[in-house]
Amino acid sequence: MFNFLLKRYLVLEIFLLVNLTFLTADIFVAHSMNNFHHKAEWIPFFFSILVPFPLILELIINRKRDIPLRLLGQIAGYSSITVGIAGLLFHLNSNFFEIQTLKSLVYTAPFIAPLAYCGLGFLLLLNRSIDSQKHDWCQWLIFLGTMGFVGNFILSLCDHAQNGFFHTSEWIPVFSAAFAIGFLIPTLINQCSKKYLIYCLWIMAIQAIIGIIGFILHAMAIKEGYSSDLFKNIVHSAPIFAPLLFTNLALLTSYGLYTSMAHTAK
Repeated sequence: MFNFLLKRYLVLEIFLLVNLTFLTADIFVAHSMNNFHHKAEWIPFFFSILVPFPLILELIINRKRDIPLRLLGQIAGYSSITVGIAGLLFHLNSNFFEIQTLKSLVYTAPFIAPLAYCGLGFLLLLNRSIDSQKHDWCQWLIFLGTMGFVGNFILSLCDHAQNGFFHTSEWIPVFSAAFAIGFLIPTLINQCSKKYLIYCLWIMAIQAIIGIIGFILHAMAIKEGYSSDLFKNIVHSAPIFAPLLFTNLALLTSYGLYTSMAHTAK
């Protein structure tokens, strides 16, 4: 039977494997908009396909060793961060570096999106550098989740600004992300009570629901798209997977909050 330490480690590792695999579909849809015009656009696609295999191998080997093998995960973590930073620069270079205006920032490729790889890379390194039984491990989960909501705030603001927030409901993810950030920051600065952490867990539950509702609204927009070809509507309409970032981050941050409660006196 796995001990408590290994259970925490495995929960985060499974979360990372699912996210890295899921990004394959997200990247394929996003870069299909220009038919992978630049060869570099294939890099995150194949990275997301290939990187789960060494991570799974590492988990299998670790079950048979007294000393955990971490090298493969560390390489994957640093590689993921590199892919994320490179993607950020490529996306900004598409327009913003040529014409440095707010308009060019909004209408360029979503510059914040590649940083998802940075977040996953830091989580991979976290899971291999800090004992998951320690409070620091929990705090880092909350911190990275909070940074994810900062990214969601920027992404929602820029994406919905492209159509001038045509639907009033498009403001919901912007204010929702800001609300989540405001509630989570105190948990990173002070030793909060269990009661406050429970409040934060409820806020995360709301974020998860907002993500699901957003996914449904985007799916409805795709269904009513201009083309009879469903895939074309998925590619050129509202980004189908984007709202699920709220649900995904809510799950990650909730786990950090929940495990943090074990280290809170009252």
